Formats: sequence, structure tokens, C-alpha cells
Amino acid sequence: MARALTEEGDGAPTLGPLWRLLPYLWPKGHPELKLRVFAAVFCLALAITATTAFPLFMGWTTNQLAHKPASTIALLTTLSLIGGYVLTRILMQTFAQLRDGIFAKVQYHALREVGVSTFAHVHTLSLRFHLERKTGGLSRVIERGTKGIDTLLSFAIFNIFPTLFQLLIFSIIMIVRLDLWITGATILMVAAYIWFTFAVTRWRIQFRRDMNQSDQDANTKAVDSLLNYETVKYFNNEAHETRRFDKSMEKYSRASIQAQISLSVLNTGQAAIVALGMGAVMVLITLGIRAGRFDIGDFVMANAILMQLYLPLNLLGTVYREITQALVDMDAMFRLLHQYQEVQDKPDAKELAVTGGEIRFDNVVFTYERGRVVLKGISFAVPAGKTVAVVGPSGAGKSTISRILYRFYDIKSGSVTVDGQDIRDVTQASLRKNIGIVPQDTVLFNDTIKYNIAYGRIGASETEIKEAARMAQIDKFIGELPLGYDSMVGERGLKLSGGEKQRVAIARTILKNPPLLLLDEATSALDTHTEREIQSALKEVSKNRTTLVIAHRLSTVVDADEILVLDHGEIVERGRHADLIQRKGHYASMWNKQKEAAEARERLKAVESDPDVTPDIARVTAAAAD
Repeated sequence: MARALTEEGDGAPTLGPLWRLLPYLWPKGHPELKLRVFAAVFCLALAITATTAFPLFMGWTTNQLAHKPASTIALLTTLSLIGGYVLTRILMQTFAQLRDGIFAKVQYHALREVGVSTFAHVHTLSLRFHLERKTGGLSRVIERGTKGIDTLLSFAIFNIFPTLFQLLIFSIIMIVRLDLWITGATILMVAAYIWFTFAVTRWRIQFRRDMNQSDQDANTKAVDSLLNYETVKYFNNEAHETRRFDKSMEKYSRASIQAQISLSVLNTGQAAIVALGMGAVMVLITLGIRAGRFDIGDFVMANAILMQLYLPLNLLGTVYREITQALVDMDAMFRLLHQYQEVQDKPDAKELAVTGGEIRFDNVVFTYERGRVVLKGISFAVPAGKTVAVVGPSGAGKSTISRILYRFYDIKSGSVTVDGQDIRDVTQASLRKNIGIVPQDTVLFNDTIKYNIAYGRIGASETEIKEAARMAQIDKFIGELPLGYDSMVGERGLKLSGGEKQRVAIARTILKNPPLLLLDEATSALDTHTEREIQSALKEVSKNRTTLVIAHRLSTVVDADEILVLDHGEIVERGRHADLIQRKGHYASMWNKQKEAAEARERLKAVESDPDVTPDIARVTAAAAD
């Protein structure tokens, strides 16, 4: 059973996502990227060295100016110190920018690899996961996770670590040049600042999580509503959808307001701690100058050190907030990346080798969840090159058979084989490569007709695409379009009719040219006239192929080599059409009901087209047809 994805974790974020990220920053088989990591760290060290030297030049220059350099040598010394001050300022920025430029390739390679790995992993997850997912929220998890990696790499490596290292160097300088009391006051200020920042930011994490959850909820509702645009219009529920979206946005607004208020508390507290700390250090140095232990240059140097510490510390609040938020976002994405893969290839799985193409279900038992047995030990075979149909009422388990054959789910017991090979012993890719499907609900990509047909075999030539369209009997329709094969089909193919979408599905299956064919209620959603046209195209596709037909309309399976009647997960009848009619069992009952309904629809059509029939008679006839 697949474990559900929890998009927001509980409690304070951990460094777990950072450890999971390390292999992407030190990738195997990429010596150039590893060299860039070393070079970036070296530039970081040089930038820190220049930063720590800057206050010293400030102090030395001030002392020189305090003695009013009258001689040429003293003046040159002062100018040299000013030159050193300018040089350290330049080197600080130069090495920092060089560091960022060198590390950029490592950073964005890691970001791309994690994003692509997550996207690829989502495609490997079972159908059960995708039936339970929220597409809008899922896309937000990946989007924020990749952004979180960018933030973490930018801030953590090049802000927090250098700040801590600078604090160590500055502490040593202050102990040597000043005294332990001043150094202690500085360290106490930094410690209080960091403690306060971390404590308040941890308090603020829940507001971030609430913002994330409400943002995902709003995005999910928006995507779901837009994808179901026609349904919204059918039931005149635009106002209802707007209210649902507004409710989610209201939650987001409340969480955002709380986050902003807490941010104000954080900024005020940080400013107070820094001001008190700087004031204490200035007082101690002033007393030292009065006692003759320090000079004016020491006052300026200490002030410069505190300012150098204040800048990254002031940024530390933002950095820590961003890092904790990034860890929250990355944690959600890494949990998605490590989401349990329900259907997996065996370590020794081989490629499926199709010789004849016989499909066999042997005593197959399948359950979606505990206590709900969908297939109860069914057994049947589809001989190579033959057509077998599975029919039955809704909920009998017909479509489950197609999902099992595609190995979207694994069965509880029994076996499913193709040419004697258990589908659990072969790779999923090779199994699906050899099966073509025309589903009941064809969903197309929001791209051109040519792209959607070519999706059956990526890289097919234009001639092959057009031949597939001709065999699917859709080439004439495409030729009438202003842009022909380059016409866009719209979101989910909504610019095309049901029959046109089915023909596109048939065309791409023809292009795929698989030895095994699965028709999963391919015409049940179409009108009778369109169904007959599609049926002729399907017969063309199924020639010389092992074909399994899942059908609701029995008129589409009368020519099948064998018909299986499924009811409540069991095969209750089997045989050819004529034999099953003569038995007067389940199949004959279903056939008679569908035949009567078809005849009633024909009578209704005739009544509606007769100008002499009154509306009242038409309504009575329609009621009888229903």
C-alpha cells in the first residue's frame, strides 16, 4: 500500500534535507564540478581574509591621522594604509563575486538534478498515488522545493559559515588588541542575537507551514476548477468556485498577516540587541581610552568590527528565516522524492520477449483495499492473434483487468503472463512498450494534432504520422483544418469532439504498432453513428494482433473470438456471441436490454423528425425510450 504524501511536516525543520542534498553537490563522474567546489571554498577563504583585514586598516589609519602626519614618510604611511583599506574593500567584493560565479554551475546542476529526479520519480509512482494526488499542490511542492535548494545553497554556504568564521577571527583580534571584557561583550551580543533570532524564527515556522498549506489548497482548487471549466458552466457554479478559492486565499491571508506581525517582533528585538551590544562595547572602550589603555584607533577598529559583524548578523535573521523555510520546502520535496514506489521491477527483471502474443490470466485475485475483493480468481486466455472481449455491468471489474495487464497495480495472487512470461518478472517499460491502448476517455496534451499522434512513437517521421492518421480515418478531418497537423487541440483535447479524440488515440496506437492491443471501452462515450465509424477503424488496428476488448456496448464485440461475462469480479459466462444468446443467461439479458434501448432511441429520433407529431407525444415517447 502506498503511503500518502504529507506535504508539510511537523515541528521544527531538521538538517536532513541538507544531508540528502550533499550527493548532488558532490556528484559522481563530474570532476569539473568537484574542482569548482574547491575553487569556490578557496575564494570564500580569501574573501573572509579581506573582510577581517578591513577593520585593522581602519584602526591603523585613524591612529596615524590622530598623530597628524607632518613628515613625508608619515604621510606616505597613512596613504599606504588608506590604500590597504581600499584594496581590502575591493578584494572583499571581488572574491565574493568570483566565488558566486564559480559555484553557480555546481548550484544549478544540483537544483536541476533534484528537480528532474523528483519529476521522474513521480512518474514511476503507482496509479493509486496519482488517483489520490492533488495536481496543483504537487506542482507547488516541486516548485518550492527547487527554489528552497537555491536559497539554501546561496545563504547557508556563503553567509552563515563565513559569519561564524569571521566571529572567530574578530574575537582573536579583539583579545589581542583590546581585552577579554570587550571580546566577551561582543560574543555575548552575538550569542543573544542568534538565540533570539532562532527562537522567534522557530515560532514563526508554523505560520510558514500554514501559508504553504493554504497556498497549495488555493492552487489545487484553482487548477481543479479550470480543468473542469465546462462542468462549472453546466451547473452555473462560477460563484461557488470563486467562494471556495476565496476561502483558501483568506486562510493564506491570515497566515501571512501572522507571519508579518511576528517578523516585526523579530526585527525590533534584533535591533535592540545590536544597539545595546554596540553601546556596551563603546562604553568599555571609552573607559579604556580614558585610562590610557586604548587609543582612538582602537575605538574605530572596534566600531568597524562590530559593523562588519552587524551586517551579516542583520542578514542572519533573514538568512535563518529563508533557510528554515527552504528546509521545510525541501523536506516536502525530498519526502515526495522518497515516496514509496508500490509497483517496482525486480532486480533481475528481463525484457519482455513477445513471440506469439498470448495473454493469460490464471486464478487472478486482486484487491484495491482490505475487505474489497475486485477480482475473485478469474482465469482466461487471449490466444495469439485472436480477440477476446470482457463485458459486464458497471463495477464488475472490467477496467481493473486492463490496469493489471499494464501493471499499474500488482495482483494479490495468481499470475498474468504474456507468452508464458509472468509480467512481474519483466521490466515495466518493456511490458508497456508491447501494449497499445485506446482508452474510453482519451486525454490529449495541449499541443498540436501531430504531436499527439507522434506521442505513440517519439521520433516518428511525418510520413508515418500521416499514414497512421489515414488508417485511423482522421486524415480528412485534419486536412480541413486551417493549420492541418499543426492545429492545437486545447487543454485535454477539448477543442476536438469525442469521436475526433478517439481517432487521434487510434492513430497514435497504430503508430506505436504494438503486438498486443487493449481496447478499454473505446466507444462507450460516443453516439451510435460515431461508434460505427470508429469501430471500422478499430477493426483495422486489431488485425493480426492479440486484442483484449473491455466493452459496455455489446454491439461492439459480436465478432470477438470469445466473450467473457464478468459480474462481481467473477466470470459467470463465456463463449461466442451466438452461443451466449442461445443460453438466455446474463449476456442474453444484457443484449436484449441494450437492443430495446437502441430501438427506443431510433423510434424517438423518428418521432422528433416528424413535423406532424405534437410536443406532448414526443415527451411521452422520450419517457418510454428512457
